[in-house]
Amino acid sequence: MEELLQLYLIVCPLIFLGGFVDSVAGGGGLITLPAYLMAGLPTHMAMGTNKVVNAIGTGTAALRYLKSGRVQLRVALVAAVTALVGSVIGTRVALLIPEDILKILMLVALPVVAVVLAVKKDFGKESPGPKRSYSRRYEAAAAGIIGLVIGCYDGLVGPGTGTFMIMAFTMALSMDLITASGCAKIGNLASNVASAVVFLLNGKVFWALAVPAALCNALGGYCGARYAIRGGSGKIRGMIFLVLGLMFVKMLWDLLA
Repeated sequence: MEELLQLYLIVCPLIFLGGFVDSVAGGGGLITLPAYLMAGLPTHMAMGTNKVVNAIGTGTAALRYLKSGRVQLRVALVAAVTALVGSVIGTRVALLIPEDILKILMLVALPVVAVVLAVKKDFGKESPGPKRSYSRRYEAAAAGIIGLVIGCYDGLVGPGTGTFMIMAFTMALSMDLITASGCAKIGNLASNVASAVVFLLNGKVFWALAVPAALCNALGGYCGARYAIRGGSGKIRGMIFLVLGLMFVKMLWDLLA
């Protein structure tokens, strides 16, 4: 019991922080997944627990964005449907891959996220570019592809999913960052739920940690969404870079050890 309490004191604050960051600019998994791995959970168990917890936190943030009116609902729903399909595919593949290979995939993915963020100089600003109008057919096609591809990545690897989806919406549909974040939350919620169900059915969820972590993640998601809607999103960009670097060092150390 005492060991479990110590585990809560270490992990839960990080899960709150992850929910906060994820609801603003994505990338919360870069904080939450390492938290479970540092707690000593096996990779598949860490991924499954992370998905269940993040689904609750993402759902809380998504509701906050919906209430604010900063979501293009048609685009978000199309992305959610295809993200759900992609996530199931990615998660089933992940369960077939040895844990060491999964860690290598994550190690490769992290620098890619960092490079994309570095190249995308205007990421984190309210207006990424001049506003353009698109046909409904183009919007549906773009949202469907974004949801499917990034949903598959979410199920297979996970960290950085929200960030990728936000960036995809800003670049493909010229959304401002807050609207892109809101749409990404809907799509990411679908991929998280689909992946969580697959992990759950395969017994890869540590419930003793998942329940308190879910409460912390939901609170972090609510606070982060409120912060973003009030204009604080630009301040999160540096935090994502920091987390990327820390996680890369941690996973590289684990592999070398």
